[in-house]
Amino acid sequence: MKVKTSSRSKKVVLELESGDAGLPPVPVPELRVKQILVPVDFSDASRKALHYAQSLGRQFHSELMILHVIVHVPPPQTLVIETEIFSTEYHEQAAKQLAEWRKDVSGPATVKAVVRQGLSAHHEIVEMARECNSDLIVIGNTGRSGLARMVLGSTAERVVRHAPCPVLVVRDSEHDFLEERADNT
Repeated sequence: MKVKTSSRSKKVVLELESGDAGLPPVPVPELRVKQILVPVDFSDASRKALHYAQSLGRQFHSELMILHVIVHVPPPQTLVIETEIFSTEYHEQAAKQLAEWRKDVSGPATVKAVVRQGLSAHHEIVEMARECNSDLIVIGNTGRSGLARMVLGSTAERVVRHAPCPVLVVRDSEHDFLEERADNT
């Protein structure tokens, strides 16, 4: 192997000769993903994110934590009783729907489902990631733009900004790299 340097371009060039085996191996650190948090709002984008998380969970033997956040806006004092009844019913419905989604997940060692309530979805997602020491968040994004994004904001964007771990944002309408398996596992 010959090493050549260029004083003008400040580059190093390695030339392999016919008897050289190749470049020496470069150590690559192993990824350890023990816990994956998957926030869902029961949209198609969330289901797609769950499929990605399921695939990653299989590869890394990770635990999946499926999270649904009920955004609670404090009502005027006159509506407190009705709001509590509605909130309880919505919490029960969300828990049932999460249980259904949880049944569809196969592969990872453990799948947990949690319903949380808070003032903002992104805050609850970030807090859950901290509390559970998540290694990765896989979140769906519907790809709103224009006025809808300006008014409603992007939960995924806020999670990316504040998350304590890496975040994989799965867009609903973009190219997939998941491969369908014939045996559906």
